Amino acid sequence: MKMLAMTAVVVAIAGCSGEVPPGAPSRPPAPVSTPVVAPPVGEVTPAGLADAVTIDRVMGHVRALQQVADNHRGTRASGTPGYDASVDYVAGLLRTAGFEVTTPEFSYKRFDLGPVKFSADGRDVKGHVLEYSVGTREPVTAKPVTVAAAGCAPVDFPADVRGAFAVITRGDCTFTDKARHAQSAGAVGVVIVNNEDGPPFGLTLGTEDVPDIPVVGVARDDADQVREAEQLRLEVDAETTPITTRNVIAETRTGTADDVVMTGAHLDSVVEGPGMNDNASGSAAVLEAALRLGSSPQVPHRLRFAFWGGEEDGLVGSTEYVRGLDTAGRRAVALYLNFDMLASPNGGYFTYDGDDSERKGAGAGPAGSDGIERAFAKFYADRGIPLGPTDFDGRSDYGPFIEVGIPSGGVLTGAERKKGEKQVEMWGGKAGEPFDPDYHSPRDTIDNVNTELLAVNSAAVAHAVATYALSTNGPDGVPAVGTRQRAEG
Repeated sequence: MKMLAMTAVVVAIAGCSGEVPPGAPSRPPAPVSTPVVAPPVGEVTPAGLADAVTIDRVMGHVRALQQVADNHRGTRASGTPGYDASVDYVAGLLRTAGFEVTTPEFSYKRFDLGPVKFSADGRDVKGHVLEYSVGTREPVTAKPVTVAAAGCAPVDFPADVRGAFAVITRGDCTFTDKARHAQSAGAVGVVIVNNEDGPPFGLTLGTEDVPDIPVVGVARDDADQVREAEQLRLEVDAETTPITTRNVIAETRTGTADDVVMTGAHLDSVVEGPGMNDNASGSAAVLEAALRLGSSPQVPHRLRFAFWGGEEDGLVGSTEYVRGLDTAGRRAVALYLNFDMLASPNGGYFTYDGDDSERKGAGAGPAGSDGIERAFAKFYADRGIPLGPTDFDGRSDYGPFIEVGIPSGGVLTGAERKKGEKQVEMWGGKAGEPFDPDYHSPRDTIDNVNTELLAVNSAAVAHAVATYALSTNGPDGVPAVGTRQRAEG
């Protein structure tokens, strides 16, 4: 079938405009050019769909999402008008193409942490502010008082903790319980001492019953410096904001509804930037693969495409989605393909280590994840491109799927970690520099997109989607419907 030339229909997406200089006349947002949806490929084959998903069309979506960010103060973060406009763009194209599209809403609380300054008698101490802790309007200065017991009951707190920092060892009860008891005893802040070696990373108070005093954690090695000080000083810039946002879920109208091939990418950026590599690149590739596949492909499997919100705030959108599936809904998902950062400027070609052959970090993915890894390995090998394994480290939206036993895989090009000499030998680029030097920054614009990598990876997205749309069996397949074991709850 003849491909239609890319023309543009100009649509204005509502929302607040970008910043303008003081005193300048306000200008309307620049229009966002939406490409006419090309016709489906017709007969679906992996090679045919890969050829149809061209870099020109993928970059057309990236350019549109950059314009969305430009129109909305340089961000497409969940809960902002820029994200809402991104949802409208993606959902609008998929609806025009005939997909069944929903945009389910969900709410959560975003924790934004700015500078932290913590010292004991004027000497800096590395303080790790607990997630959802309140900030300090002005520096808090007070003596430390060691709580000898666990801090899990009001009686654990001595009288002289009033007006002081309560220094409490981690363990036996929640951080929230410790901090609320400390607040009731009159403490002005809490220092949690880690009960094992290493820094106390990943500590959270949760979002319910958060105390009104700041809570910071320190390593066990710093405990004596804190406890023996005459005075502690803490300054924290932190804020918790209620967020309501949406996912985009689009599904084909053909194929078996109890044997679904699911593909996803997160649509949101961080607050600080427009998020073109992270993750307009993945969103654009998945979107174009869906559009060229079409809403009614003649394949045996139902295809479901997801564009997640709240990923940058902790995989919230994908977690809410998986949590909302009942037992039958989980069993129906044959596999999940995830695409996050496909165009890092100093990037490489990575796929998730489904069989844990590297024996690093997390273990193997659910049964069938090894087959997905092999399918990607064959695609890149056929093009003479070496492919590197990367761990299922839980940093992207496959996380909630593998937690409930759904086989997963995908490709990516690297984030803030530095490229090594061996990786330069494999892929070129600069050793000792991050795969994406502008990761999570205002500089993650369209100029940060490596089109060479994105062209190859977009074809890989399409190839994998078509491969599993045609069959989830075979040597690179996943467990059949009747044999799937999915975790409950």
